[in-house]
Amino acid sequence: MTHYPVVVIGGGQAGLSASYCLMERGIEHVVLERKQIAHSWRQERWDTFCLVTPNWQCRLPGFPYHGPDPYGFMVKDEIVKYLEEYVAFFQPPVEEGVEVSALRSAADGFELVTSRGTITAEQVVLATGGYPIPIIPAAAANIPSSIAQLHSSDYRSPEQLPPGGVLVVGSGQSGCQIAEDLHLKGRQVHLCVGNAPRCARVYRGKDVVEWLDEMGYYDISIDQHPNKESVREKTNHYVTGRDGGRDLDLRKFAREGMRLYGLLSGIEGSVLSFAPGLKDNLDGADAVYNGINRSIDAHIEKQRISAPPPSVYVPVWAPEQETLSIDAAALGITSIVWCIGFRTDYAWVELPIFDAKGHPIHQRGVTRLPGVYFLGLPWLHTWGSGRFSGVGRDAQYVVGKIHEALSAGPSAEGMELRALGS
Repeated sequence: MTHYPVVVIGGGQAGLSASYCLMERGIEHVVLERKQIAHSWRQERWDTFCLVTPNWQCRLPGFPYHGPDPYGFMVKDEIVKYLEEYVAFFQPPVEEGVEVSALRSAADGFELVTSRGTITAEQVVLATGGYPIPIIPAAAANIPSSIAQLHSSDYRSPEQLPPGGVLVVGSGQSGCQIAEDLHLKGRQVHLCVGNAPRCARVYRGKDVVEWLDEMGYYDISIDQHPNKESVREKTNHYVTGRDGGRDLDLRKFAREGMRLYGLLSGIEGSVLSFAPGLKDNLDGADAVYNGINRSIDAHIEKQRISAPPPSVYVPVWAPEQETLSIDAAALGITSIVWCIGFRTDYAWVELPIFDAKGHPIHQRGVTRLPGVYFLGLPWLHTWGSGRFSGVGRDAQYVVGKIHEALSAGPSAEGMELRALGS
């Protein structure tokens, strides 16, 4: 049986960041990656995928973005290259192709059942990502087999889908970007619009992300956030970095022929029903867009910054009436792309570190069970916790706690809690 002081589960940007910080402190460890480094970036993104935040925000520990286009947006292959270069830079102890099927308490720490045998550890970092299981509603089984269905994680390009119209369900970042990808290829797109907010790409001469960074937004912790009870569940603002970055305006798409509906509410064969609320959802997204811009206006005025004049988004299209039901087959819809997110899967973690809904309980990644930590979750500490921009800061903090724990040795409280979880 192999033993390590620390085991990091997951070889994405969170796990690699933890490994770098552990190596900095000279702490022996191993990183277990179920598939391969950067697997989700390689295999679970569409061909034209790119970051929605500027490259300069990529700040992995010891390895900030160093390419020629800091204000651009890396495409999928460039993201993979960035991570591969990071691995070559510090050569972490990663074992690829090792799946962890169980994590449980043991006498002196933790036991991990893996595809290469049982491993024990004193400290464990869960850097697997919080939402690995694609969501497709059970009612999708009622849709005729003549209509192809796939999840956004399996979408690659318009050519992958059969000829005909495409229904995209979900208007978060993935849904809107995939809808645009199809729209630009001349496909007839039908989009179910939810309450996802949106933001401008550029406002008053600078990328909105740059303004928000200057305003300190990305340093706000979850505990300081005015909506701390709900912000982790909020859908991200839709915008794109494609072709150098631009707004995503669903009203503009509708004026160009994209058909918009409210939330999908019912499925009976090829007949699909939609909840009323399209107008409200579009108005709500625009209200957030203009609200963010107003906050930038206030910052510019307070700091007396010289910038181009302010502006307000004025809708370029509005639904005259909402369509509440369609026959997908009659409209020539031949495929559906589900862009309604992912769900948690911690069934393999046999430890008392979750709430009644199965969500991790932690304080900045530190759980109530000494020796177990999370990294890479959305809003683990700040907005950037699950992204290239903030995961390094979280990794430094968590590894600091690991160093303290290893230096102090096992506590009576920790042994008692591990016994409860075994």
